[in-house]
Amino acid sequence: MTSPTQDPSSRPIRTFGRKGGRPLSGRQQELIDNLLPRLTVPVGAPSLLDPHTLFANPGPVCLEIGFGGGEHLIEQARRAPETGFIGCEPFIEGMAKALVGVEDNSLANVRLWMDDARTLIDSLTAASVDQVFILFPDPWPKKRQQKRRLIQPAFLQSLHRILLPDARVRFATDVASYADEALARFLAHGGFEWKAERASDWRSAPSDHVPTRYEAKQLGDCKPVWFDFSVQP
Repeated sequence: MTSPTQDPSSRPIRTFGRKGGRPLSGRQQELIDNLLPRLTVPVGAPSLLDPHTLFANPGPVCLEIGFGGGEHLIEQARRAPETGFIGCEPFIEGMAKALVGVEDNSLANVRLWMDDARTLIDSLTAASVDQVFILFPDPWPKKRQQKRRLIQPAFLQSLHRILLPDARVRFATDVASYADEALARFLAHGGFEWKAERASDWRSAPSDHVPTRYEAKQLGDCKPVWFDFSVQP
């Protein structure tokens, strides 16, 4: 319980919680029990972790925050075997689906984190990540919930620390208020340059995007909005 004298602004922002959905299949449970421990990023070491050391190839490192069912993560990793991909997803059902994709495609370039992405980000060395995907994060649409949205000034400061100069960040949402808020916060930070030159740059999915089942459901209040940023020192 929070102390009555504790400053409310110092409380951690809880943006997720594992929820029980459909029971996992036998195969999914086996992968959670046996494959996930081998792929889990070793957060909590005495020193910060260089993510390049997680992969056999010394290529770029890409981070996807909140990968849902894993379709985008798995296909991007399949297309770019020389790139190391780290996927963060707190929900066990999505993690199980991603593990099936890893096994079915024999992917050696994927590592996973089934917890809060901010904990992982804080464990990585500075200037060590080349690209970040934040696609359709929970919009927490009710006004009283919006403080739980992922794109907050403190989060952007932590994210900027681990990104290389000229790294790319892609954010997508189908909720108009989140699109407006997120863009304003990225630009207010000062370390993210919005790359749009025309309306089609944010109205149309990028050419390398992998559509997902969530995206197809069209649950938001607007068509998907795509923001690509380049990281400035």
